[in-house]
Amino acid sequence: MFDRKVKLPDAELEVMQLLWNCRAPVPRAVVEEEMRKIRPMAQTTLLTLLTRLADKGFVRIEKQGRSSVYTPLVAREDYQARQSKRFVDQLFGGSMSAFASALTASGLSKEDLDELRKMLEEGRL
Repeated sequence: MFDRKVKLPDAELEVMQLLWNCRAPVPRAVVEEEMRKIRPMAQTTLLTLLTRLADKGFVRIEKQGRSSVYTPLVAREDYQARQSKRFVDQLFGGSMSAFASALTASGLSKEDLDELRKMLEEGRL
């Protein structure tokens, strides 16, 4: 079980994004190939990041022959929801009105704001 208070460092989050975008379980060769497209790094660095994610409860590592496969244990939506709440709490003191004001002032397009309004009205947020 992952610690819901954990905010992943950028490099680990990149690896999780990659895993979330692939069909699990993800073979090591696929992880390495896809990571090269995003941000090339040494194989040992990538394996270290995957091990850290496993230690934090985000990924399960299973041996298959001489290689490994990786399965996300935390859903993207669960992580996003927790980090969104944390973001609003930390940056806006938990104030949704302050957050909404900042969104409005951030340069979001009228279409983006209309989409948010529609999602709220439909109960999707």
